[in-house]
Amino acid sequence: MTDRGLGIASMGKASRTKVDATRREKIAAQRAAERRSEQRRRILIASGSVVVVLVIVLVFVIVKLNGGKPNSATGASNGPTGSALAAVVDKTTSVPASALNSVGDGGGAVTGKPTTISGTALTSSGKPEMFYMGAEYCPYCAAERWAMIVALSRFGTFSGLSTVHSSSTDVDPNTPTFSFYKSSYTSQYLTFTPVELTTNVPDSSNPSGYVTLQTPTAAQQALVNKYDGSGGSIPFIDFGNKYVISGVSYDPGVLDGLSWATIATDLSNPNSAVAKAVDGTANYITAAICKMTNNTPASACTTTVQSLQSQI
Repeated sequence: MTDRGLGIASMGKASRTKVDATRREKIAAQRAAERRSEQRRRILIASGSVVVVLVIVLVFVIVKLNGGKPNSATGASNGPTGSALAAVVDKTTSVPASALNSVGDGGGAVTGKPTTISGTALTSSGKPEMFYMGAEYCPYCAAERWAMIVALSRFGTFSGLSTVHSSSTDVDPNTPTFSFYKSSYTSQYLTFTPVELTTNVPDSSNPSGYVTLQTPTAAQQALVNKYDGSGGSIPFIDFGNKYVISGVSYDPGVLDGLSWATIATDLSNPNSAVAKAVDGTANYITAAICKMTNNTPASACTTTVQSLQSQI
């Protein structure tokens, strides 16, 4: 072979050697990258597992701190939400005066009325105070709230009303109603102070049988102890220490099987059983409030309402 041929052969061999070395370097680099990727994946998996464990531990700690109970600020409700809730609230808080006047005393549907008491005037923020104590599980409170909202809406404005139903295991189970918890009420004529003792969520460790929601002040409990002749029944309503309602004013069975929307609509129909019971009770509640406010405003303290004052 000529020197030229030997040179070409040597150059070819050198080129192949260089190519092979480059290929090996690329393979080695690729494998190193794969190893680094696998390490990162394992680290992420391990980190994720630690986070999951920490979350589980945190949940158990929170449950333990809360005594293993459901959220004490929430009662079970299958009621309307959003625009549907707004429509129900609007109908309940704006029952026409003509319908209320037509219902009058309820035509026998009202079985309990405010009774007269005597005590130091109950006031708050310079206005007569209407104090209510009840509970979300209570079917009698469920019935009374409808009438209270109808009556109080003649003197002021509610906001933040939410739907709830009474206990599913008590009498008149699942009575649709509202809760006063976290609601607010504004009026130039009176102050309304509600206390909802419990939710409708069962709790066997609680003497009441349900999850605690709110606790009355010592002064509020003293009112109940002094004026509740039945020994602590709810609902309890004190009208400025002038009148009191202790117990239900009408049969909650009137609301049995009805939706919130149906009840709210029936309130404006004076011929309906709902209107006779709820509006009739609302008229008596209005009469008691009017005695607190010296029969103002005239739009609420109508001739019909004033005629009921002699019956309480």
